[in-house]
Amino acid sequence: MLPYRDSRLTKIVIAVFFIVIAGYAYFEARGILYGPRIEVPEAVSQVNEQFITLRGRADRIAVLNMNGKPISVTEDGTFEEPYLLSPGLNRIVFDAEDKYGRKRQEVIQVVYVSEHAASPAQAATTTPQDLIDTQVASTTL
Repeated sequence: MLPYRDSRLTKIVIAVFFIVIAGYAYFEARGILYGPRIEVPEAVSQVNEQFITLRGRADRIAVLNMNGKPISVTEDGTFEEPYLLSPGLNRIVFDAEDKYGRKRQEVIQVVYVSEHAASPAQAATTTPQDLIDTQVASTTL
């Protein structure tokens, strides 16, 4: 038997102890409960520079890949990776896997528009039919 078993203070201390234990168990089990997480900018962006640096954060991961290539992550989960864009739409895929085999995927879309692209005056003189003729000529060659 506990001394002062009917004491209100004893009941409060025991309740607080179990609440702290439950909170700590939840904190440690987050990796099992939620799996990996990747934070990257999700909006489609348009840039004029061909060479960019992608930054983000990944939590609860064992491996992080960008377009199939492994990338390094710091201890606090941040990553920074250079990327060379091709003209037009670029789709960049981040794949994360945790130590339990669960996977998460995030996709970024970046549109690269060259500064040396045709001027607006040249674009205005090009008709949609000219573009169709060019596409037909290139496919029939």
